[in-house]
Amino acid sequence: MLRAIISCLIIFSVSGSNTESFDNLLLGIPGKCDVVINRRGYALGYSKKYKQSLWVVYRITKAEMNAPRFKRTNDFRVDPLIKIGTAVLADYHKSGYDRGHLAPAATMGYSKQAMSESFYLSNMSPQRPQFNRAIWKKLESQVRVWARLNKEIYVVTGPIIKQGHKTIGNKVAVPQYYYKVIFDISPPSFKMIAFILENRGSNQPLKTFVVTVDEVEKLSGLDFFSELPDIIEDKLEREIDINSWFK
Repeated sequence: MLRAIISCLIIFSVSGSNTESFDNLLLGIPGKCDVVINRRGYALGYSKKYKQSLWVVYRITKAEMNAPRFKRTNDFRVDPLIKIGTAVLADYHKSGYDRGHLAPAATMGYSKQAMSESFYLSNMSPQRPQFNRAIWKKLESQVRVWARLNKEIYVVTGPIIKQGHKTIGNKVAVPQYYYKVIFDISPPSFKMIAFILENRGSNQPLKTFVVTVDEVEKLSGLDFFSELPDIIEDKLEREIDINSWFK
C-alpha cells in the first residue's frame, strides 16, 4: 500500500526552485531555503546565510550501487545555479577543514553527470579531517551497503548549525553537528534510521549515534518525508529499530 502511495505522489514547484523531474524530492522538500535545486544524483536546499546546503536528498538503488563506476573527478567548483552568496575554493584554502561532501562522490559513481555534480561547492560543508575521513566516511559506506541490501532507499543529510558556530573564509559556517536520515522503501517492510554526529573524530561504533528522526527534525528545524501519510510518517519517525538495520 505504501509503495502505491509513494508512486502517486506529486511534487509541487516552489518559489526560487529548480525542481525538475528527477525523483529525489518525491517524498517532500525538507524545509525552506534560499534556493532548491534538483539534480541527476541529488537535490539540495541552499542557505545564503551559511553558504552551504541545509539539506541534501538523494535516492539510491541496488542497481545503481552495482552499476559500473565512474572515476572520482575531484573537480571542486562553484555551483553555476547558485546566484547568491556562495562559498568559493579560497574559503577552504588553509582553513584546516575538508570540503566535506553531503551527497557522497562514491555514491554518485553510477553516473558521470552525478559524479561531476557532486563536486559543486553547494554540496560541500566544512568538516574536520578526522571526522570527514573516518566516522563520516564509515557512515557513508554503510549507507551504500544498505542500498544494496534493501534495494531502494532515500537519504537526507546535512549540517546542524547552532549559535556560536565558527566560520572559515568569507563567513562560511562550520557546523557543530551533522545528521543523516535513511528511509528504506523496499517492500514488504519500510523502516527509517537517523544519526547525529559531532563534527570531530570518533572511534565509537555507528550504533552509538542513532537517534529518532523526530530528534533530528527538532534540532534541524526540518520536516522529512512530509508527503507520506501522517499516520505512517509519525510512526516511523518516532521509532528506533537498530536491529532491523544492523543485522
